[in-house]
Amino acid sequence: MAINKQQKSVKQPRSRKQQVARLVVSCFTWLGAFTLYYLAFSIFFDTPMEYELKHRADRMKTEYTLLEGRYDTLMMVLENLSERDRSIFRSLFESDPYNFDTEETDSRNATYEAIVNRSSRRLKRDLNTRTQQFETRLEALNQSYQTLHEAITNQGEATNYIPAIQPVINKQLTLLTTSYGMRIHPFYKTLTSHQGVDYAIPEGSRVFATADGRIKEIKRSSTSGQTVIIDHGNGYETSYSHLSKISVVKNQKVRRGDIIALSGDTGLSLAPHLHYEVRNNGMRVDPIHYFFMELTPTEYERLMRIAQSGMQAFD
Repeated sequence: MAINKQQKSVKQPRSRKQQVARLVVSCFTWLGAFTLYYLAFSIFFDTPMEYELKHRADRMKTEYTLLEGRYDTLMMVLENLSERDRSIFRSLFESDPYNFDTEETDSRNATYEAIVNRSSRRLKRDLNTRTQQFETRLEALNQSYQTLHEAITNQGEATNYIPAIQPVINKQLTLLTTSYGMRIHPFYKTLTSHQGVDYAIPEGSRVFATADGRIKEIKRSSTSGQTVIIDHGNGYETSYSHLSKISVVKNQKVRRGDIIALSGDTGLSLAPHLHYEVRNNGMRVDPIHYFFMELTPTEYERLMRIAQSGMQAFD
């Protein structure tokens, strides 16, 4: 009997270990079964969130495809419009329009290629050199500005007799079509000296005196049509040609901004426009440099770019 009790006492711990082992094995079995079920369910079935995300992705792909097609269509339309503009420009002016964007892109690419292989030390040295150059130029510009300001202050009312505004309303800066310099003659198709600027404006547009002065001459010729010349004193004169109607008389005094005439298409003219000239001591000069009273530096640069893009004169 004592031996049987000892055997029972020995068997009891073993049975507990077996129960624990069975419990652990059972837990791992259920965990593995749950994992396999989850994997199988994930592979063959979608949760509501996954289903929504997948369909949302499909809709986005469809919308992207549609947008890509619309983009391609719009690009084709824009290219066709650009080609039409170039064709119209060639038909009217027999020359290709100037492309400033290409020039800027080429300039940026050339600058990038010039510096891409430089060492950091050299780039730093070049940057310091260019900074010093800019500081020197800025100082010189400040001194020039001070000198100009003093000269204007000393001149006082004499500045009213310097042509300093545009002769027409051109707030968007798009009406000036031909600038000063060598341009293609509209009828002879040869390069000739164009000693003024052309404003492509509708017939009957108002023309303003660009400074105080006196009407020196009113004339009509087969080339410049009806023309008004204003003497501003101090060696300055301005000329306004191809007018349709003149509102002033000879020797009449005018002030800057007074309406002196209406634009037209008289004389040897390709289309209705105003030909405007500035003369200093008998020499014709570029009028664009005399619009400083109403143009900011940015607007001045933009006007120069617009004017230089046209090689065809109107007269």
